[in-house]
Amino acid sequence: MKENKNIVKPRKGRRVMNMPFGMFIIFLIFVGIGLYIQRTAAMLAFTQREYWEVVKSRFQKDSITLPATRGNILSCDGRVMVASLPEYRIAADFVIIDKDSAQRVKWQAYRDSMWTTKLDSIAAGLAHIFPDMKKEWFRQRIQEGRRKGSHSWRLYPRAATYLQMKAVQELPLFREGTRRSGLICESNAQRKKIFGSLAARTLGDVYADSNAAKAGLELVYDSILRGYDGFYHTEKVRSQWLRFVDQEPQNGHDLLTTIDIRMQDIAEKALKDKLFEIEGAKIGVAIVMEVATGDVKAITSLSRTASGNPRGYDFVENQNHALNALWEPGSTFKTGSMMVAMEDGYITPETRVDCEHGVKLMYGRRMTDHNKNKGGYGELTVTEILGQSSNIGVSKVIDQYYHNQPEKYVQGLYNLGVGIPLGMPMGADPRVRMPKKDTHGKQYLNWSNTALAWMSIGYESLLPPISTLTFYNAIANNGRMVRPRFVKAELEDGRVVREFPVHVIKERICSQKTLNNIRMILEKVVSEGLGKKAGNRKFKVSGKTGTAQVAENGSYAGRNYMVSFCGYFPSDAPKYSCIVCIYAHTAIPSGGGQCGPVFRRISQLVMNDGEGRTPDEASDSTSVFHPSVSSGDMNETRRLMRHMGLSWNEADKAPADWGFVEEDTLPGRPLRMHTRKLNTDLIPDVRGMGAKDAVAALQRCRQRVRLRGRGRVYEQSVPAGAKAVAGKTVTISLR
Repeated sequence: MKENKNIVKPRKGRRVMNMPFGMFIIFLIFVGIGLYIQRTAAMLAFTQREYWEVVKSRFQKDSITLPATRGNILSCDGRVMVASLPEYRIAADFVIIDKDSAQRVKWQAYRDSMWTTKLDSIAAGLAHIFPDMKKEWFRQRIQEGRRKGSHSWRLYPRAATYLQMKAVQELPLFREGTRRSGLICESNAQRKKIFGSLAARTLGDVYADSNAAKAGLELVYDSILRGYDGFYHTEKVRSQWLRFVDQEPQNGHDLLTTIDIRMQDIAEKALKDKLFEIEGAKIGVAIVMEVATGDVKAITSLSRTASGNPRGYDFVENQNHALNALWEPGSTFKTGSMMVAMEDGYITPETRVDCEHGVKLMYGRRMTDHNKNKGGYGELTVTEILGQSSNIGVSKVIDQYYHNQPEKYVQGLYNLGVGIPLGMPMGADPRVRMPKKDTHGKQYLNWSNTALAWMSIGYESLLPPISTLTFYNAIANNGRMVRPRFVKAELEDGRVVREFPVHVIKERICSQKTLNNIRMILEKVVSEGLGKKAGNRKFKVSGKTGTAQVAENGSYAGRNYMVSFCGYFPSDAPKYSCIVCIYAHTAIPSGGGQCGPVFRRISQLVMNDGEGRTPDEASDSTSVFHPSVSSGDMNETRRLMRHMGLSWNEADKAPADWGFVEEDTLPGRPLRMHTRKLNTDLIPDVRGMGAKDAVAALQRCRQRVRLRGRGRVYEQSVPAGAKAVAGKTVTISLR
């Protein structure tokens, strides 16, 4: 069969690499795309790796903590004592990060040239703002950071205030903004005690790095103060990173404490002045308590510490001896001993006891009175025994009636509330041991023939000062023993959400007859006995002196003593109780002579209400009431000064365009501030201030302050110029 030549055969298409041409073109396109992706990935992995790592570390996080603002700790009248206030970390980024290599080289060259030409001016300016460091130190610090090529090199080792931060931003190079200069000013809320060292150990601390509670009220009430953190995440939307809050933080609540700033300052100053007078003084304690409620109005514990002042030492709060020190109380314990014997009906205030000639052997051990070199006291009544603090008189009474039944004596102390745990949320428990017999009930296992005699005069037992004061406070409170109270209420935005009521430990510590007798005796201790120096001409004072030798290496042969005075005032209608303790290395210890004058000064100033130092004057060098302005933008500084009631000294006024000069020298006369009397009848305008300054200005007008947020004040709940009503709460919002 012949092939039909008229049938058209399909043409064979062009082929490349055994593929149709069209398919080959598509293959090339995909190869090109793959090579482009590989090239881009290589650039990201190598040439732009540093840039993207920085971006990632700064922005790309899935869940970021939004910290809650820790609640404030307030004084009894609502003044802010502890608050979370913003501080600033001042650092510099010496290396430009930019994915555009040309731009990076350009801006890096500019920044390097500025650091080279302006280094002296910047170092001089930083030294002027932070005078604790010298210009050369800042110069070397900057040069070291540049050599290391750091992205976040700290220029100043400590935190800066808001005004200091603003001043740094006005320095050469830094005034050009973060993009050009690399200046980093990171805000961080730090826990600050507004009144400096006042009641510092009782208020407590938080860890600086984590803001976690460390000690004191901060730790005990951490669950109330800390609040709950929130969370947020960042997402890139249209080439911008935006923050989206997933859970709002719940700020902590405030604590309304029992501390009275005025009384706290009175107690601390009176104690410190006396400690400086006593050669060899090591530790001092003073506590003031409200009789009816047990509210601790003032509490201070001062320890001798090396210092750079002319004396070479100072007394500061570094341990809470008032609550935690377990000391043998000495003669203040004798009051409880004689009350036990009175309550059991063995003695009365008129019972006479032969105190002999100042020295008595008790079971082979010498018991002495402080006047042994003068022949002793001879015969004294029980009232006189406590008035003269006779060791022999007290020990003879207790040994006579309780030697064969010491457990009855110790149980009698417990019944009075002496030596029992107080159930406080902080502080050490007293240790007054109960005699224990063996299984046959014959021999005492933890007792000796001399134990009772020495326990009766304040040895053989360990009590913190707060326990002794609680006992004397019960005597003043008509026999009703209340637990020491440090916190009255939990507040949210100034509103009470929980109260901490007065807690009664014992409704009656003893019979009314015993109570009347001991109150009469304690008044005579001051009016006629060794406690005269604690007395006051304007009102009657009651109390008891105490002197205890402190054992060293198991021996009482040294000259370390803990002297004290504990009592209450006014005697007729007790309002406050107080204890003063001084631990010293001295040859002439005297509870009445050394602690009595401190007690007298405290009681006199506390009762002389309104005539002591004001809280403004009470604040020490770490207070917010007198902030120092080193430098900065002049208009901003003047505005802040006007807010705070400060005036510019015209004689020292610098030119209107004053600022940091570009050379090595600075203006010869630095900024000086002079205080004038603030109009406390009107609410000041605190907008634009930092938290410290705002709190100070409002508290000068007797306002309670509630802080919200962190940063600078942008809103205040009571407008500027409104009449200032004492005790009113002003809420200030910061951002």
